Amino acid sequence: MKGGTLQINWHDTKPVLTLDFHPISALLATAGADYDIKLWLIASEEGEKKVPASTYQNSLSYHGSAVNAIRFSPSGEFLASGADGGELIIWKLHNTDSGQVWKVLKTLSFHRKDVLDLEWSTDGAFLISGSVDNSCIIWDVSKGSVHQILDGHFHYVQGVAWDPLNKYTASLSSDRTCRIYVKKPQNKTKGSEKLNYVCQHVLAKVEPQAVEESKSAKHHIFHDETLPSFFRRLSWSPDGSFLLVPAGSYKLSPTSEPVNTAYVLSRKDLSRPALMLPGASKAVVAVRFCPRAFSLRGLGTSSSFKLPYRLIFAVASLNSLYVYDTEGIEPIAVLAGLHYAAITDIAWSPTAKFLALSSQDGYCTLVEFENDELGVPVSLSGDEQVPMDENTSAVDDLERSKEAKKENEIVKNADVREMETDEKKGESSLVNSTEKQDAKQPSPSTALPSKPAKRRITPMAID
Repeated sequence: MKGGTLQINWHDTKPVLTLDFHPISALLATAGADYDIKLWLIASEEGEKKVPASTYQNSLSYHGSAVNAIRFSPSGEFLASGADGGELIIWKLHNTDSGQVWKVLKTLSFHRKDVLDLEWSTDGAFLISGSVDNSCIIWDVSKGSVHQILDGHFHYVQGVAWDPLNKYTASLSSDRTCRIYVKKPQNKTKGSEKLNYVCQHVLAKVEPQAVEESKSAKHHIFHDETLPSFFRRLSWSPDGSFLLVPAGSYKLSPTSEPVNTAYVLSRKDLSRPALMLPGASKAVVAVRFCPRAFSLRGLGTSSSFKLPYRLIFAVASLNSLYVYDTEGIEPIAVLAGLHYAAITDIAWSPTAKFLALSSQDGYCTLVEFENDELGVPVSLSGDEQVPMDENTSAVDDLERSKEAKKENEIVKNADVREMETDEKKGESSLVNSTEKQDAKQPSPSTALPSKPAKRRITPMAID
C-alpha cells in the first residue's frame, strides 16, 4: 500500500466536498465549493513511496452553488450531482467524434434546501437524495419526477443509501436517528407496479451493555447536530448483507463517556446494531464498502462476520481513515494526520486498486493497493474474477456496461448470508497501521503515530 495527499489545486483551494469513481473507466470525479465537477485520470507511479498520479481531464460546469454529493449510476452512463439550494442535476455521457462528453440531461427540482447526499438504485432507474429540508426524495430518473417523499426526519438528512438487493433504503440524520425503509408493492396501475417505501425501523436509542441497578435508561447511539460535519454518509455492502452506519456515539455504561464509533447492521435484523467499530478519536463521518469481494485468506482469525468471501470497507472519521475486512477483527490499515480539515467523502475505484478521500482543506488523498495486496478478487457467487486494467481509455466504456448489468444481476440474486456475532470482548491492539514517513515536521500528508492505536478499535458485539 502506498499513497498520500496530492499537492495539486483540485478546486481552486476551496473545500473538496465529494468524489466518486466511474464504475467502468475508473475516472475520478471530484466536486466542491467552487461549484464545478472535475474529472481526473488516476494512474500508478513507479517507486515504492510514490503517490498515484492525477491528471486533469475536464470540468462539468453548470451548478451555481457548492456541490455536496456526486454519484455515477451503476452503468456509468449517468452522473447525479446535488448542491446547495436544492439543485439536483442528472448528467449523461455522450460519445462524439472528439471523444466522450458529459452533458446536462435534466434537472430534478423539489428540494427546498441543500442536497447533502445521493445514491442510485442498483438498476439505475431510481435515485434517492437527502437534504437540509429534513426530507429524502426517491426520484424516477427516466421521468425526471418525484416518485416518493420520505419526510420522517426532524433535522438535516446527511446520508442516504440504497440496498443493492433493491428491498430497502436507509437515511441518517442529525436528528440522531437512522431510518430503514422497506419496499411495499402497491396496486398495479396500467400494467406497472408502483413501489412505495415505508419506514420499518427507526434506530435512535439502546440500553447500555453494563446496566447498573436502577439505571436502565436508554441512551442515544448517534451524535447530535453539533457534529462538525454536514455529512454522515452510510453504505450497504455489495452483497446486501450489511449496512454500515457512521456518526455513532456509544456509552458502554450509563456513567461512562461516549465513544465514537460506526455501527454494522445485519440484514437479518435491521432494527438494531449488531456490531460497533469503536476507537476513533473523532466522530466518524463517512463509510464505504469496496465494490469487490475477495477470496478468504484462511488465517483462522476470529471474526464477527461469517461470509464465504472477504468484503473490505473504509471508515473515515473527521481526521483519520480505517480500512477493515470481514475476515479479521482489527483494521488492516490506519491512516492518520492526512488533512488539516475534516474528511468529507470516500470512494473506491471499481477494481479496488485506488481509495480516495476528499477534505475541506481543499486536497484529496489517494491510496494505491499493490497487485493482490487486498487478495484475489472473486464474484459474489464465489467465482474468481479476472482483474481489469484501470488505466485504459474510457472511450469504449459504455460497450462494457452490459457486463456491469450482469454483475448487478449477480448482486440482486446473491444469497444473503447469515451473520454471527463474536461475543469476545477482550482488549486488542492495533496491527499493521499505516506506514510512517520520515518527516521531521508534521504535514497534511504525514502519517502520525496514532493515539487511537491504544484505544479499542476492534469490532465488538452489542448485546
